[in-house]
Amino acid sequence: MAFLRKALVALILLGAALTAVAYFLPSSVVVERQIVIDAEPEAVFEQVSSLQNFTRWSPWQDRDPDMTMEFSGPESGVGNVMEWRSDEPSVGDGRQEIVELAENERVLTALEFGGMPPAEAWWVLSETDAGTQVTWGLDAQMGNNPINRWVGLMLDGMVGPDYDTGLANLKALVEG
Repeated sequence: MAFLRKALVALILLGAALTAVAYFLPSSVVVERQIVIDAEPEAVFEQVSSLQNFTRWSPWQDRDPDMTMEFSGPESGVGNVMEWRSDEPSVGDGRQEIVELAENERVLTALEFGGMPPAEAWWVLSETDAGTQVTWGLDAQMGNNPINRWVGLMLDGMVGPDYDTGLANLKALVEG
């Protein structure tokens, strides 16, 4: 009986410590990846300013062929909305809407994943001597939920490789 009591006290103390430490973790997590595409910014902007076009190079498209997607608003630009549903945990359910853009320079989206706080995502295009540098980024607000803050520590490792794959897909599409 004494062992169980000690084990319970240890678990409670561990839980309290993990919760306390969580509040020292960042409440905002930024993930960014870059690639240079041998093309003019206009060619890249055509792909990133339309969520319908995003499906052509998305890193998540192949993970769940049964994923359902619905689009609303204009076919590109501000107000273009994509909602998806998937039973595949690495894809999940969500909604993305283009909320701001600067022609051939930047696209900003509002991003919602089921159960997670809203995030902001973007594509920034910069002309270089080698073509167009594309930066794909995400800023996730983890809020005051200690579990979300611990998840935030893993976000770069979870999303970053997908961003690398997506950018490689975009490069192949635009350069091809």
